[in-house]
Amino acid sequence: MNLRAMWANPVQRGFALAAIATFCFGFAMNTQQNIVSNYFEHVLGLSGPEFGYITAIREIPGFLLIFLTALFYRLSLPRLTAGALCLLAVGYGFFGTATSFWTVAPWVVISSMGYHTFLQTQYALGMSLTTEAKSGSILGRLSATNSAGAVVGMLLVLVAFNFGWLDFSSAYVIAGIMAFVAAVAIFNFPHLRNGEVQARAAKRDPIVLRKDYRYYYLLSLLDGGRQQIFFSFGLWVLVHHFEMGVPLISAVLLTITTLSMLLGSWIGRMVDLHGERRMLGLVNVAYVVALLGYGLVDNVAVALLCYVVYSFIQPLSSMGASVYLRKVASEQDIAPSLAMGVTMQHTAAIAVPIATGFVLNYVGYQIPFLVAAVFASVNFFVTKRLSPETQKSPQRAREDALRLAAAGARA
Repeated sequence: MNLRAMWANPVQRGFALAAIATFCFGFAMNTQQNIVSNYFEHVLGLSGPEFGYITAIREIPGFLLIFLTALFYRLSLPRLTAGALCLLAVGYGFFGTATSFWTVAPWVVISSMGYHTFLQTQYALGMSLTTEAKSGSILGRLSATNSAGAVVGMLLVLVAFNFGWLDFSSAYVIAGIMAFVAAVAIFNFPHLRNGEVQARAAKRDPIVLRKDYRYYYLLSLLDGGRQQIFFSFGLWVLVHHFEMGVPLISAVLLTITTLSMLLGSWIGRMVDLHGERRMLGLVNVAYVVALLGYGLVDNVAVALLCYVVYSFIQPLSSMGASVYLRKVASEQDIAPSLAMGVTMQHTAAIAVPIATGFVLNYVGYQIPFLVAAVFASVNFFVTKRLSPETQKSPQRAREDALRLAAAGARA
C-alpha cells in the first residue's frame, strides 16, 4: 500500500498520527526526566525533602484533572490532547529559566497539567483505533513507540552532556519543541470508535464517578501511592546516595527504555492473551520484590537492578487497568473515567510524597520504599477480585446486547 492510500485510511492515518505524537512525547518527557534530578540537585540545590515537596506540587494538576477535563468536556479528545501537549511544551521550554524552588514551581505546574491530561487521553485515543480484544496490543505498540522516542532523547542527553554540547536550559528548550510537534500531529486525529470512523466526535459526560468502576478507581488509588514514592525518590537515591552523574543516569534510563521499545508490543499482546487480571497480579509481585530490594539492600548494583526492573514493568499497571476499564465501562464513560482514575492516583500522589519527604528528615531513605511495597501488596489482592465478565456496568451490558442483536439481524 502506498503512502497516499495509507493516509486515506482513517485507522492507519490515526495510528500514524498517534505514533508521531507518542514518539515526540516520549522524547520530550524522557529528556526532561533524564536531567531533572541532577538539575534539582546541582543547579537549584534542592534537598531530599524538597524533592518530595516539588513532586507534590507537580501532582496537584493530576489531582484536579477530573475538574479540568470536565471544564473542557465539549472539546473533542484530539483537540483536548493537542492543547495539553501545548501546555507541556510551554512548561518544558521555560523549565531551565528557574533559579530556585519557587521559580521552578510554576513551570512544574504548567507542564504537569499537560502531562497528566495526555496521560489519560492517550489511552482513550489509542483504544479507539481497534476492537476491545486487541486493546492491549495497540497500547503495547504505542508504548514501544513512546520508548523509541525516549531512547532518542536519552541518547541525545547522554552524548551531548558527556561532550558538553548541551546545558540544562537548551535541553529543556529541545524538549519543549518536541512536545509542540506532538501537539501539531495529534490535532487532526480522526474520530474513531472500535476501529471504525465516526461522523462526529463522541459526546462525553463532564464527570463520571460510578460504583460499577470501583475496582478501577481502587487500582488507580493504590498505584498512585506506590508510583509517586518511587518517582519522587528513586532517581534521587541514585544521584544523592550513590552519587551518579548525568551520563550514568542517562545510561540507566537508556537501558530501561530500550527494553521497553523492544518488548512493549509483546507485553501488550500478553495482556490480550492472558488477561489483565493475571498480568496485574504478576506485576505487583515484581513491584514488591524490586521495592524491597531497593529499600533494604545498600548496594549500587542491586539498586540499579531493582530500578531497571521496576521502571520496565511500571507501564503495565496503567495499561492493564485501562484494558479492564474498557471491558466494563460504556463507550462514552471511558475517557472521563480514565480522567477520574488519574485524579484517584493523585489523591494519594499529593499526600504520599509530602509525608515521605517529611519522614526523610528523621529516617533513612529506605522507609518510603517499604511503604511503597505495602501499596503494591494491597494492590495484588485487589487484582484478584477483577472479573470483567461479571462486573460490566448496566449501560455496558445494554450496549453489548444491542450489538449482539444487530449482529444477529445482519446474519
